[in-house]
Amino acid sequence: PSQQRVINTALADARLTAADVDVVEAHGTGTKLGDPIEAQAIIATYGQHRDQPLWMGSLKSNIGHTQAAAGVAGVMKAVLSMRHGVMPKSLHIDEPTPEVDWSAGAVELLAEARDWPDADERPRRAGVSSFGASGTNAHVVLEQAPTTPEPDTSQTPPTEPVPWILSAHTEPALRESAGRLAALVENEKVSVHDVAYSLLHGRAALPCRAVMIGTTREDFTAELATLTCGSGRASKVAFIFPGQGSQWIGMGRCLWESSTVFRDSVLRTDHALAEFVDWSAAAILAGEPDTPDLDRVD
Repeated sequence: PSQQRVINTALADARLTAADVDVVEAHGTGTKLGDPIEAQAIIATYGQHRDQPLWMGSLKSNIGHTQAAAGVAGVMKAVLSMRHGVMPKSLHIDEPTPEVDWSAGAVELLAEARDWPDADERPRRAGVSSFGASGTNAHVVLEQAPTTPEPDTSQTPPTEPVPWILSAHTEPALRESAGRLAALVENEKVSVHDVAYSLLHGRAALPCRAVMIGTTREDFTAELATLTCGSGRASKVAFIFPGQGSQWIGMGRCLWESSTVFRDSVLRTDHALAEFVDWSAAAILAGEPDTPDLDRVD
């Protein structure tokens, strides 16, 4: 009676009738005492008031008793069965045990694997039992997830230029790496965006580096050929902070007057820029006449 109660409770919680379930994954201990009790409970609940028989099997015929994992193993089997549309065969069934009155309800053993049709009017459903030590009873009803269309994973590749970043410990090693990549690009149909991503996220950032910019395989083939033969262009990087935005006249004057570090940095900047520009940052901060206003950008 306790197993019947837990099955009926699970059906009531799921708002289903016994006829709404196609198969039961039984606990199936394989004992002369336990199996008849479980089979009689399933026949008394699932085996009544249904047009099609309930099919019953047990994973223990395949993998043995997994102790505390027996219940979750049954859940996994039921989920995979739904996914593949097959009710798997339970092994080692010669004949149903005579200790059970099988005529008392519409329940049949899965002595052979059976197709599990995907009925149009309702999803596939399975009950899973797990009966532990000291009379612990658990039963769950699983339902096939709604079918959804496959997401469209096709994407139009971006047309903007992307960087290919190479690095190595030495310049010869860098050129060798460029040669290997050039051979790959020439012999394989690769996405310039996938290569850019992999070079950025999948490779170490070593001291000797090269960056190539392009949009097509042809662009990068030419750049790699240049790098491989050692005629790549070496260049320095400059970070420019133009200050466009929330600046105002005299905004650095108090800092100029109060901070020696700031004042010294401005003077060094003035010295470095003197041969390139006709203005002085120090003079602008001091508000001297005839200095450029903030609308000018060099």
